[in-house]
Amino acid sequence: MPTDSIAPSEDVSSKVDIPPVEDLLSTAVEAVGGVERPGQITMVRAVQHAIESGDHLAVQAGTGTGKSLAYLIPSIRHAMTSKGAVVVSTATIALQRQLVDRDLPRLAKALAPQLPHEPAFAILKGRRNYLCRYKASAGWPDEEQDQLFDPREVNATGRMVQRIQEWANETETGDRDELVPGVNEQAWRQFSVSARECLGATRCPSGTECFAELARARAGESDVVVTNHALLAIDAMEDFPLLPEHEVVVVDEAHELVDRVTSVVSGELSETMVTVAARRVGKLIEQHLADRLMESGEDLKALLAAAPAGRLDELPQVLGMTLALVRDAAWACITALGPRNGDKDDPEGAGLRRAAFTSLDEVHDTAQRMLDAFGHAEEVDRAEVVWLEAGTDRRPPLLRVAPLTVAGMLRDKLFGDRTVILTSATLALGGAFDGLARQWGLGGGKGAAEPPVDGAEGKEEKDGKGGKGGKGRAGWAGIDVGSPFDHPRSGILYVAKHLPQPGRDGLPEAYLEEITELIEAAGGRTLGLFSSMRAAKAATEALRDRLSVPLLCQGDDSTMLLVKQFADDEPTCLFGTLSLWQGVDVPGPSLRLVIIDRIPFPRPDDPLSSARQRHVAAKGGNGFMSVAATHAALLLAQGAGRLLRSQHDKGVVAVLDPRLATARYAGFLRDSLPPFWPTNDPAKVRSALKRLSDS
Repeated sequence: MPTDSIAPSEDVSSKVDIPPVEDLLSTAVEAVGGVERPGQITMVRAVQHAIESGDHLAVQAGTGTGKSLAYLIPSIRHAMTSKGAVVVSTATIALQRQLVDRDLPRLAKALAPQLPHEPAFAILKGRRNYLCRYKASAGWPDEEQDQLFDPREVNATGRMVQRIQEWANETETGDRDELVPGVNEQAWRQFSVSARECLGATRCPSGTECFAELARARAGESDVVVTNHALLAIDAMEDFPLLPEHEVVVVDEAHELVDRVTSVVSGELSETMVTVAARRVGKLIEQHLADRLMESGEDLKALLAAAPAGRLDELPQVLGMTLALVRDAAWACITALGPRNGDKDDPEGAGLRRAAFTSLDEVHDTAQRMLDAFGHAEEVDRAEVVWLEAGTDRRPPLLRVAPLTVAGMLRDKLFGDRTVILTSATLALGGAFDGLARQWGLGGGKGAAEPPVDGAEGKEEKDGKGGKGGKGRAGWAGIDVGSPFDHPRSGILYVAKHLPQPGRDGLPEAYLEEITELIEAAGGRTLGLFSSMRAAKAATEALRDRLSVPLLCQGDDSTMLLVKQFADDEPTCLFGTLSLWQGVDVPGPSLRLVIIDRIPFPRPDDPLSSARQRHVAAKGGNGFMSVAATHAALLLAQGAGRLLRSQHDKGVVAVLDPRLATARYAGFLRDSLPPFWPTNDPAKVRSALKRLSDS
């Protein structure tokens, strides 16, 4: 990042006549040796129009469109003429790194001669992602060490702690992601603090050299700040700002926004959390108060161990009493701690008090939140769902609470006073944007201002009820700028209509035979996407003896190494589950066939999904289509999107679940997929795969 560039807060736009976005795009594409595409031109104009009009914009841009350039160029142009940065939010570390390490450096250098100054950019993450110099030097105790009962795990964590200590003396950023190989959460927690635990730069002895504060300072001097959906959500929800002042947000990988925000605003409560809070406060207040909190945690532990896992529609009396005991004991400890800003002259004591307050607040507020989730006369009045998650060998059972919708939060907090551009290869589900728009809180209706397309191809959807914030937002628009790939000529969508419907007892023999025949016709080169890890492993075990090509299964090694091995050896096949449905990028002949075992509906017993379906139905909507079918459509589209990753790719997406051809909702799901050439004929598909294999 250039250190001598003019800060964006200094208005110099009058000194330089900034070219229109089309000219900047031409310059950028030429600099990177690319070719302008109609969809990219359409998108760059639409994003520019949204920024100028203040309307929110949803853009579906297929793989290969070049959407990063299409949103970065108008964002940079806006930053040059305004006093704030543009925030770009992504869901994955991989895309963050691509933007900061590759796209933005090349773009900044290419555009600098035509702009007031060379664009400055920075990456900003949550405070937990940065090493805390003071905590590392103060040697704060780790209250969870004795929770690691496995001596091997204790030893492994100890080695990681030692590696972090060595790295702490060398790192210039303190960014956890630069510590390779990575470390587990137990080790990292001993060197990091949350925003609520932080003493603040003015009170902390290490405040002037704090990695998190230095990252914020760099972000404050930048034109483009790259962050993640979680920090974007926290910044929007909290009273204190974490991101620099900004009027425009670009949400890339926007299909994941709702899930990431839901995760941020969900809560959990377990005996371990109560115990940690009691230990943190134990040396700071009268012992009998800390003991009272510890005893309430033991009561919670006994209750959760005996209770069945699953969603709680009514609050059992004994659970209500136990939650009240936990809440009241935590409040007594909070009160006994006294003023939150005490011990100003004792940084170490202030750090311990802040850590205690953080744990106690979380325990108290979550217990109260769970109690408040019950007692509503009607289902439509319910705001949150509570469920018990079974324990494992590595952790005890715990209670979770999550909102039934985040639409209101997003509408008020994210869309209310800024322009938001949302983009992904998968947004128009069933051919329309309104399903995700409702989840974002943008509502329905007509009347948004049109993004100009000027003759370029693009499907558009307009809406005007959502997003009216402090600046009088007119509404939102949705536009599909298409894909540079010729899907009907490059890919086949094969639905195995002749197979039986999938059951709950594993893969039927007919499915295994179908998979075998398809892989043999393709000569390997297959990515198998399964609805569960159990199904992926069962298929791997059953087929390794039947197939003559190498077969890898997720879990055999790190996912990154497995994908690399799959890409490097053409005949190799790779089977796996959820994390392979998104983000796998294997262009070329190593991937000719994507197999999807079944429509990826959420499990019927999934507490949050089932509660959301019921809530939508209670409000007069179609819970299945709004929640389950939308979830399945997103994953199907993401999975099918693994096939074509370059202009020269060809192949087949094979869905073994016949419901994609026969069910009443099948049309909605198929309309969410790329426009491949469709067939139900297995002989035609095997013949096409054989021709590809022989070519």
